[in-house]
Amino acid sequence: MSHVHVPDNESLAEPINTDAFKEEVRGWAEKVGVQPAEIHVRPMRRKWASCSSRGRLTFDAELLSQPAAFRDEVVVHELLHLKVPNHGPLFKALLRAYASGYQRESI
Repeated sequence: MSHVHVPDNESLAEPINTDAFKEEVRGWAEKVGVQPAEIHVRPMRRKWASCSSRGRLTFDAELLSQPAAFRDEVVVHELLHLKVPNHGPLFKALLRAYASGYQRESI
């Protein structure tokens, strides 16, 4: 998931803390029907998030200060990789179904 910034005209909410963010991730995981093995938040230089083949999700700490709709898109994107390891048609259809707030090619 490439590290693309949100448009300047997008209003930013107050940053959420790491615990609240992890709760958001767990809530989305339940909706998507997956169970991540681990959820981590740390600075990342080139992307918003990553998902390992063992179910470890890592999110860029800067994501916590992004708008909720964008955070949701990034979270759902990574969680879906626990079901679908590629960006093929099934992945794209599921992403549209779960998180329609930010439909970008670069996410």
